[in-house]
Amino acid sequence: MNLETVIGLEIHAELKSKTKIFCSCSTAFGAEPNANTCPICTGVPGTLPVLNEEVVNLAIKAGTALGCKINKFNKMDRKNYFYPDLPKNYQTSQFDMPICSGGLVEYEYEGKTVKVRLNRIHIEEDAGKLVHVEGEPISLIDYNRVGVPLAEIVTEPDMRSVGEAVEFLRKLKSILEYAGVSDCRMEQGSLRCDANISLRPVGQEEFGTKVELKNINSFRELEKALKKEEKRQRELYNFNEGYKVVQETRRWDAAKGKTISMRSKEQAHDYRYVVEPDLPPIILYDDQIEKIKESLPEMPDSKKERFLNEYKLTEKEVDILISDIGLAMFFEAVVKEGIVPKMAANWILGDILRILKDRKKESLEMILDAVNFAKLLKVVDEGKISNNIGREVLEDIFDENKDPMKVIEEKGLMQISSSDELEKMVDEVIAANPQSVEDFKAGKTQAAGFLMGQVMKKSQGKANPKVCKQLIDDKLSKL
Repeated sequence: MNLETVIGLEIHAELKSKTKIFCSCSTAFGAEPNANTCPICTGVPGTLPVLNEEVVNLAIKAGTALGCKINKFNKMDRKNYFYPDLPKNYQTSQFDMPICSGGLVEYEYEGKTVKVRLNRIHIEEDAGKLVHVEGEPISLIDYNRVGVPLAEIVTEPDMRSVGEAVEFLRKLKSILEYAGVSDCRMEQGSLRCDANISLRPVGQEEFGTKVELKNINSFRELEKALKKEEKRQRELYNFNEGYKVVQETRRWDAAKGKTISMRSKEQAHDYRYVVEPDLPPIILYDDQIEKIKESLPEMPDSKKERFLNEYKLTEKEVDILISDIGLAMFFEAVVKEGIVPKMAANWILGDILRILKDRKKESLEMILDAVNFAKLLKVVDEGKISNNIGREVLEDIFDENKDPMKVIEEKGLMQISSSDELEKMVDEVIAANPQSVEDFKAGKTQAAGFLMGQVMKKSQGKANPKVCKQLIDDKLSKL
């Protein structure tokens, strides 16, 4: 059976506010369990929530960046369900009147333009975190995350492959980061994703039975979970067991590499939505929306076009740079220090990315600043130190943002460019390697390369390669 994959995503992005959605508790990550809690976010009877204005503004900003309609009249609702990580036994969310509706995300995938429509963006509070105790029949609960503001971004089922879905999430993450809406640190849970996937015969307009996948917090895991579920459903249909594909919620178990059934998929009426009686409707005004729209910074697509035109880099180089807001900012700061864009891009995309990977750090966590990095690149460009020495110095200065000139001076790494000093070394190397001289005379030009290596070894890598090569070539030609 020729089947088509249909995918839609529900993305939860933690909004970049310092305090929670309905109280003044901190949203900082990494606090001691239950340290960032209060009677309001833990739902103590008699307490009243107050909507954080910054959360509303950030949601408007997200909607504007994604081309949504901003609904000037919207409200909060209670979504009723019972789970240990939800102390109020309901989640304050938005149901039929979200803050944003519609929207569109366009991106390139495998040579074609993919257009994914957004259904809505709504704001809501996060739930707590269950901590399962290894080997014990108990779970602990950390309520620090309860009340942390989220924007839930719901797409239409417009993606037709696993690759399209992964690339969409990458694109969305980039837009939210550039807009300053969320830090999108997936490893910390500030960007999470649920995926809805179904299969249907090619050409059929009616959707197949939808399965929701939970517990996805990285691009890699999204790809693995969707591929596994796609394979499971496809095999059932191909063996005439399509009836076993039921509407349900399945959990992605990364350790076991498979999806596991959790429960039948809830419908909206199962949550018994009711208007939140403790919060008034949210009323927005044109001047408020316009002000936020004007505050939007340069977005990824605009930045890409500018980088291509202004810096004359390849499209591949630009795509890698702008995919990481930290790298893009660092690159431009280095160029402003007088470094040629191509050189800056080569070092950032090569050596900086390599070190970040080795250190297991994000670009925004980088201590090294553009000033010291540019100093290093300048002495490399001037031929005062070699590329290899430059990379060694970069390792030395990276973690503490040291002045590269001090490191070069302290270690005596400055390149030898004096003709007199180098000529003496070249003469000594030629005298010590008569066989290489004879090989050169016999037409084996690689012998000159061997002699060059010996000079570099003798100078401990400090010899200026350009000057050294010229001296060797001149002397060999006269023999």
